[in-house]
Amino acid sequence: MGEGLLGLFDSEGTRVLISHLDKRRKLYLGVFAIGFVAGYPIAEMIIEWLLNSDGYIPVGVEVIILQPLEVILLQLRIAAQIAFGLTVATIILDLAWTGSRSFPGAASRLSSSSEGTRVLSAMLMVAALGAMGLAYAHNVLIPFLLEYLAEDSAESGLQSTWQLQSWVGFITGLYFSSILGFQVPILAVLLIRSGLIERSSIVENRGAIWFAALFLGALISPPDPISLFLVGGPMLVLLEVALLYEGFTDRG
Repeated sequence: MGEGLLGLFDSEGTRVLISHLDKRRKLYLGVFAIGFVAGYPIAEMIIEWLLNSDGYIPVGVEVIILQPLEVILLQLRIAAQIAFGLTVATIILDLAWTGSRSFPGAASRLSSSSEGTRVLSAMLMVAALGAMGLAYAHNVLIPFLLEYLAEDSAESGLQSTWQLQSWVGFITGLYFSSILGFQVPILAVLLIRSGLIERSSIVENRGAIWFAALFLGALISPPDPISLFLVGGPMLVLLEVALLYEGFTDRG
């Protein structure tokens, strides 16, 4: 097709998807609201955990609060991230549940198992991929980037003083982005099997997708090639894995 990222979605498929999301908006808004309310006290625990855990504050770095409402605003930000993540998970599970009934031509390409079995499988995949993303961010991404930023400040001869909202927001943002980014395989397979995206379109527009993933990595990482690849690279690898899986197991 060669129409860039916009060419990935067939026009009819896009209309069907938008219509489906619109019909289910009350469900998604409800999940977001519940996640936001439940996420607010969880956010407080996350902040306290980061402050008391080793490895998140590099040697020589001081964390300070500059605004009276900084902690409250930070909790709201983290609560919104939790709510958004739950909403994305709900959309994935909803696609697995209603795909064969909501999207034309999807029945022959989705698993022949029952809807309950598909949802359970999708739930396990979402949890497993999320755990992988969490582990990747915790063990690789965050330690590397925090150390990079601390050493960069030290080399300049300046004392490192990080604002609480910026520091915690940076860390939770990396966790959040990694967990969501690792959902690429299941989301890609569901969209392809539901007939909303053609596999051939993804293959033909691979260059544009790689650019978009690396651009996203550049937005949330320091401006060097290694950091950029650490953020955007896993999404690209997982997308290729999803395409291989879909190609080997396609029933259409």
